[in-house]
Amino acid sequence: MATLAEIRAKLQEQEVKRSPNSSGGDNAIYPFWNIPEGTTATLRFLSDKDPNNTFFWVERQMIRLPFAGIKGSSEAKPTTVQVPCMEMWGEPCPVLSEIRPWFKDPSLEDMGRKYWKKRSYIFQGFVVNSPLEEDSTPENPIRRFVINPSIFNIIRSALMNPDMEDLPTDIDKGRDFKLTKTQKGGYADYSTSTWSFKERSVSDSERSAIDTNGLHNLADYLPKKPSAEDVKIIAEMFKASVDGELYDESRFGQHYRPAGMASSNSNATTSATTTATATPTPAPQVEAKVEAPVVQAKVEAPAAQPEVATATATASATDDKSKASADDILAMIRARQNK
Repeated sequence: MATLAEIRAKLQEQEVKRSPNSSGGDNAIYPFWNIPEGTTATLRFLSDKDPNNTFFWVERQMIRLPFAGIKGSSEAKPTTVQVPCMEMWGEPCPVLSEIRPWFKDPSLEDMGRKYWKKRSYIFQGFVVNSPLEEDSTPENPIRRFVINPSIFNIIRSALMNPDMEDLPTDIDKGRDFKLTKTQKGGYADYSTSTWSFKERSVSDSERSAIDTNGLHNLADYLPKKPSAEDVKIIAEMFKASVDGELYDESRFGQHYRPAGMASSNSNATTSATTTATATPTPAPQVEAKVEAPVVQAKVEAPAAQPEVATATATASATDDKSKASADDILAMIRARQNK
């Protein structure tokens, strides 16, 4: 298990790399976004089972590709397909490689925000106290938490505070995290969440649960890394989405599908599964009034750009002639760069 000093060093290293100046329906997931406003859920995070993971979380990066509908089916009903971003594995992403230049053109910024990757962070631990009445809870009390960037920044900031002497996941000298939900501007707000000031040794029942069930390998809950063929399909889907085309199952269905859409080929297997439909609930500072455990409340723009709010995921069907294609956009960008 990594020490607090090692975590701080790793976080600082990541911050330097990100600096503008540097070259589903699983009830093991605790749905904190459903707790009533004005209440607090107390969580106790645990370490990752993977000894090679410096942190006690893993980062997930997903891209949402909106389509006007599904070809031959719900052609008038907007749908969205989520695909993994290759930068999650330190490799070039075909979507982000295309849209990074868009942020240099004010007329393309909104389009760039819509397709920018969404980050979320997967943790594990105990729900020590919950104001939420769940229909059912898993037999294993070690739950998973899919944390959005606004809450993650609170967790991260405290870890960098020199006054925190021990790792918060320490069995004997760790501390709980108090996740508080309020409202700001008509949306859910978690900015008053904080670490407990007091250390707390895990209880006998919590120790027993760890001994009995073991810890999760958090990387097991990340999407499967796309193959070379999958990456090609992601690029084609991105172009089709920008062009305003309908989602075509015959072209893309063996690789990525909208959530809840079954394959027409019962023997087919997908390279990666799309995430489950979001549970409706307000989210902070976004246009769409839904917050999902897999969808971030904010979109992180390229390093040279400030973080911006996520645009609404759905898109209305429009006349193809009135909508610039991906090739038109790229041609316009290149023409301006050559001036």
